[in-house]
Amino acid sequence: MIMKTLKLFCCAVISVLIVGCDSQSRKTDSLNIGEYLKQGNTEDIYPNEAQLEMLKRVIPEETYKPAPPISNRAYWDQISVTKSGRTYVDQAYSELEKPPEVPITDEIYRRANREGNRGIYKPRYYRTMTRLEHFILAECLENEGRFLPQIEVYLNAIMDMKSWLHPNHDDKDNGVLEGRRVSIDLGARRFASDLALAEVLLGEMLSEGLRDKISAQLQRRIIDSYLKSCKTLDENNHWIKSTSNWNSVCTSGTLFTVMAISQDHEKRLAAIGSALNSTRYYLSGFGEDGYCSEGAGYWNYGFGHYLYLAQILYDYTAGGINLFEHDNPQKLAHVANFPYRFQIVEGVCAPFSDGVSSVSDDGGFTSKMVVRKYNATRPPYRKKNGGVDSYSAAFQLIEWEYMKSETDREAQDKEFSDLPAHTYFDEFGMIISRGRQDVPFSIAIKAGHNRENHNHMDVGTYTIVLGKDIMSGDIGAPSYRAGAFDDDNPARSSWGHPVPRIDNILQSKGREFHGKITATAFTENLDKVVMDIKTAYDIPILSSLMRTMENDKSGQGAISITDEFSLSKPAEFGVAIMTLSDYEIVDAKTVILKTENQTLKAEVFSEDGPLVIKDELVPVTHLREGGPAYRIGVDFTEPMAKGSITVKYTPVQ
Repeated sequence: MIMKTLKLFCCAVISVLIVGCDSQSRKTDSLNIGEYLKQGNTEDIYPNEAQLEMLKRVIPEETYKPAPPISNRAYWDQISVTKSGRTYVDQAYSELEKPPEVPITDEIYRRANREGNRGIYKPRYYRTMTRLEHFILAECLENEGRFLPQIEVYLNAIMDMKSWLHPNHDDKDNGVLEGRRVSIDLGARRFASDLALAEVLLGEMLSEGLRDKISAQLQRRIIDSYLKSCKTLDENNHWIKSTSNWNSVCTSGTLFTVMAISQDHEKRLAAIGSALNSTRYYLSGFGEDGYCSEGAGYWNYGFGHYLYLAQILYDYTAGGINLFEHDNPQKLAHVANFPYRFQIVEGVCAPFSDGVSSVSDDGGFTSKMVVRKYNATRPPYRKKNGGVDSYSAAFQLIEWEYMKSETDREAQDKEFSDLPAHTYFDEFGMIISRGRQDVPFSIAIKAGHNRENHNHMDVGTYTIVLGKDIMSGDIGAPSYRAGAFDDDNPARSSWGHPVPRIDNILQSKGREFHGKITATAFTENLDKVVMDIKTAYDIPILSSLMRTMENDKSGQGAISITDEFSLSKPAEFGVAIMTLSDYEIVDAKTVILKTENQTLKAEVFSEDGPLVIKDELVPVTHLREGGPAYRIGVDFTEPMAKGSITVKYTPVQ
């Protein structure tokens, strides 16, 4: 009976989609994205005439429809009887009496801007948006008008906001709040998407005056702002040329709004053309091997929205624009596999830069999409708020489309594959060496450079994992508050990383300050990595600085980090054992690190002179990995012109 119902559902929805497609004059040409990009100037975002002519062959005259309108009951009634459809309506009902939590007061906005305090506004923003999305789709599913009054209340509340920005993304003088300029950010693009979604799905169910207001606000706050910045890059939308997650997230929401709302075909052409030119910047932030310097969390956020952008453009153009391959299908496939390859052990990643060690799945949209589109291995991210209610409405509509495919559901269940003995992202100089013990003892270590996305001054940093517990190494990022992005923040500077400090000088910021892996060896029982990290420091007296990592995989395992240096004159030199774990300094050469599950011994050695161990609390109250964190300094007692220090870690049963 269940299979029969499913087959009827699939046939009915497919029929609806075929009818919907036949009603529009779909283009059938395909855009060669590589040729499209060659037609433009690499510095320009707004498309030139040659690029616009190419786009005209693939972009329909009609606006984009993310799903049939509420009046298409054949479509919505079929979804409403499914488990996810019923769950969605139930979730919306549970929230129906809750009022919108925006606008926030000017006082809270200004305080959040000044302090960088996200907690006093961000939950209010996103609870409001999520509830509105639930109401919109639930009304489409139920079609009884019960959600419409609250939908209009929420829409008006959002449009009454002076600024849709996260307050800390406004300038210090609150220019957007004060109405001196208009800007799009991570918050604004989603507020806009929700208004656009209400308009295209509910249409005449909304009052005429409200619809006019939605159109006017989206034109001013999103469409005009985006196209203006694409023509001449300005302070309002600097993310257009960003290589970080901001690019894909803001572009996807902005482009959805333009495609769905703008009745001006030329503006839709220009916006899509600009987005294509902008995506090359986003994709350039990844290595050819797929490495994402932002870490697995921002990969999930940024690449998930890139895949959403790819899907809506693919659907809108009937396959004419294929961002799933872009102009480099092999690289995209590597990007799709990044989070699986980035794991040190199953479910644990290095919290390098502003990354996190454990990534929330948030419904699984991104991981499902990489399985569907690239046959990638889906990493076992920890679940958070599982179920349909954890999706944004934009993602949920795509999920309902894929729900029709039996084959796709099988693909989503692809088993996790065992991680290899090592992974080497050679373009950025990042290596993961994995132990094979019963309690695996593993390390991730990177060279990199000091202008990576969400960069810390951290060339040479590492993370050591015993079992699934991070024992020592990178302490991760400070939480996003005032001062979090300052170069001298102790958790962001090299002082708060397990790297050398020389003559009391730390690493410098910039692309030119980098490390280079000069030698590697990977065998069954020993992995060895040698890197030159001298060029991460702007220290004239520094002649050489080599860091060597050895992972002895025999027995219980042993991991050692050796720093060898030479200076033109004697100076202070030391390294650091960084930890979020409990610890005990046993003597001048030994530190014991403990978690609830594991114990690790760190021993320090040098044949060049006596060492001293001194521990200090990292003076950062809010760390994304928890805390408190400690810097256990290991320094020569006297200035040295040359020498080496080894820190050797061994598990303690």
